[in-house]
Amino acid sequence: MTDFSQEPGAVSGAVSGSASDSVSEAASGKVSGHAGEVARAAERRTEPRTVIQSLGHRDLTLATAESLTAGGLSSRIAEVPGTSVALLGGVVAYSSAVKRNVLDVDAQLLQDRGAVDPDVAAAMARGVASVTGADIGIATTGVAGPEAHEGKDVGTVYLGLACRKTSAQRLGLSLPAGAEPAAAGLSPEAAQTWLSGSLLLDLHGDRGEIRAASVEGALKLVEDFLLTEPHGIGDRD
Repeated sequence: MTDFSQEPGAVSGAVSGSASDSVSEAASGKVSGHAGEVARAAERRTEPRTVIQSLGHRDLTLATAESLTAGGLSSRIAEVPGTSVALLGGVVAYSSAVKRNVLDVDAQLLQDRGAVDPDVAAAMARGVASVTGADIGIATTGVAGPEAHEGKDVGTVYLGLACRKTSAQRLGLSLPAGAEPAAAGLSPEAAQTWLSGSLLLDLHGDRGEIRAASVEGALKLVEDFLLTEPHGIGDRD
């Protein structure tokens, strides 16, 4: 297993149970650990500038759809001067109504699964890319606390990623290791148009730490996707 508090690479992990081993990884690709450590591990290895440069070099654009992070991800990306070369915009979709009406997340999927769900995260990413005209969408949905929500524990976060298949095929890009392909809430047209999936974060910490880890994890997921060689968030040595 890789402990990303010590070695280069991507954020990934299984619950470790000790402060010295707070970020490690599981075969499922789930990212688990203390939210503060997950955030710091990702932040040490990913800078918004790197992501913006990678997008620009590949002639790709990005949009964000955020629930629990409430604009924190787009704000983090926009720290880079000249971000507009790649970042087209974002949607803060705290309510299910906004997810449904603005991001076109399937109403039945939301009713059956709730908002904190892997396929909802993927649908949010597809929706924001579609509504803004971006090549790539990145989404966050989860429970930051202080209480559980819709039967999901505090610290349960899904990151959604979507890319137009034409762009992915042009550059030979695929979902990073550990990301699960979207399996529900896809229309036939969406399935033909989008490469999309999600990654589960299983985090421990307070509300601020969970939100920060979600932002950094989402940024790292975009970077991993843009790399021709992973190693993705959930990758193992």
